[in-house]
Amino acid sequence: MDFKEKIADLIHENVEAISKEELLKLIEIPPNYEMGDYAMPCFKMAKIFRKAPNMISEEIVKMIARNKYFERIESVGPYVNFFIDRGLFAKTVLKEVNEKGEKYGATNIGKNKNVIVEFSSPNIAKPFHIGHIRTTVIGHSLYRIYDFLGFNTIAINHLGDYGTQFGKLIVAYKEWGNKEVIESNPIPELLKLYIKFHEIVEEKPEYDDLAREWFMKLEKGNEEAKELWQWIRDVSLKEFNRVYNMLNIKYDSFAGESFYSDKMPRVIDIMNKKGLMKDSQGAKIIDLEPYGMPPALIQKSDGSTLYITRDIAAALYRKETYDFYKNIYVVGSQQKLHFEQWIKIVELMGFDWAEDCVHVPFGMVSLEEGTMSTRKGRVVFLEDVLNKAIDKTKEIIAEKSPHLENKDEIARQIGIGAIVFQELSNNRIKDYTFSWDRTLAFEGETGPYVQYTHARASSVLSKANVEITDDIDYSLLSNEEAIDVIRLIHDLKQIIIDAMEKDEPSIITRHIVDLAQAFNKFYHDCPILVDDEELRKSRLLLVKSAKDVLKTGLYLLAVEAPEKM
Repeated sequence: MDFKEKIADLIHENVEAISKEELLKLIEIPPNYEMGDYAMPCFKMAKIFRKAPNMISEEIVKMIARNKYFERIESVGPYVNFFIDRGLFAKTVLKEVNEKGEKYGATNIGKNKNVIVEFSSPNIAKPFHIGHIRTTVIGHSLYRIYDFLGFNTIAINHLGDYGTQFGKLIVAYKEWGNKEVIESNPIPELLKLYIKFHEIVEEKPEYDDLAREWFMKLEKGNEEAKELWQWIRDVSLKEFNRVYNMLNIKYDSFAGESFYSDKMPRVIDIMNKKGLMKDSQGAKIIDLEPYGMPPALIQKSDGSTLYITRDIAAALYRKETYDFYKNIYVVGSQQKLHFEQWIKIVELMGFDWAEDCVHVPFGMVSLEEGTMSTRKGRVVFLEDVLNKAIDKTKEIIAEKSPHLENKDEIARQIGIGAIVFQELSNNRIKDYTFSWDRTLAFEGETGPYVQYTHARASSVLSKANVEITDDIDYSLLSNEEAIDVIRLIHDLKQIIIDAMEKDEPSIITRHIVDLAQAFNKFYHDCPILVDDEELRKSRLLLVKSAKDVLKTGLYLLAVEAPEKM
């Protein structure tokens, strides 16, 4: 039952001069529940009825005061405040949760339309470091949110597997590399070569020219260059997949920059036919100053392409392959101009779907000792962060729950969950400084707190050891503690839609923390396994509903929900 719809129906039946659609737009949720579950301001009706808003409010209350949906309806100045019948509200919400379980909140608003989410996208041969965590976990959560709402979601890892860095790596490998050493520990050893190249190039700048030559050879299909590139890509991806497996992430495509290398000529051709490109000192640019942006460099003077050309080629390929409804890029906020430029160019090329390409930016991660730098080797490996979190969790379990079964598995769920949850706790656009202490803190509004609340609910249901039914006396759940939990359960459906519309998983994170806090208050103040059978049955249904909704919220954040902790 949609109580907002019921308000609109009740008023429209008595006041035909204003449409149901207009009424639905007017109804709002007050800042606190003491002012009602819903409120309707009467200011806009004043013009229609030529009366003061407070008089209209009083008249509406007289017209609709008697009904079965609301315990009371009050006129407070220019507002009509509505207080839902608590028993009916509890019945409406909990019956639906009991029926749908962990699928409560799932809808088909997506109608199976294709949504691409590009996320993570590390550079081959470089560390998969803490700076990659935001794109990885934000993107994975968005993938799950869109999927939950009925979209056909496609996960793409646009690997950084092309560019002059490969010329540098090939030169470094040929000069100082050892295949067996690299294969024993790929990323750290390749990183050593990359750092060594940048140290030596400061004294011998000719190495930079050599690197450019090798990249040009790679672009032109030189066999030795291709063979080395493929090997470096394969050993890197094997390392990356170990982290993705820890995070339970699976991709539909690993098509990176290299995949589009043969698709660039077509892009250049379309731009030429549209008369978009200009010569600039031997290079090709597109003038974007009329749109408030600097010119975009499309092709270097030596004929090689850039990120922007490859991103345009990738967008064209994706539209033709997937016919996407939305093409989402979870990429740092420092790339804002880059995305604005190439999306505008796609539009100028004559493709009206350019507006369906969406950049979802996020803030930067820095280290306490300063900015991360791959060239200088100043990075924190993401795998190390995840493993440290697991190890710390094992220590806590050994101290507090030494007899817990499946300790290693639960430590993995809690440790990794703590990292992911923290990343998704704040608005994604905020910059932050990585701190081991804060990252490994399990107290307060954290993932382990929500996981523990879920496990607590599981424990109560396990002790009860009865079949949970929705054939209960719902009036027994009308106290404040129970209603606070039910309100938050009810709101999850809209919260998920809000998170999707704003591409902001933290909306869900904050909501399930609120739900966990409300549930723990209910658990503390309202004994559940009581002698009164009807009261016990009603409270057990609320426990099961809260457990299911917490598990759903955690799932959408890609955090696991242990049954025991």
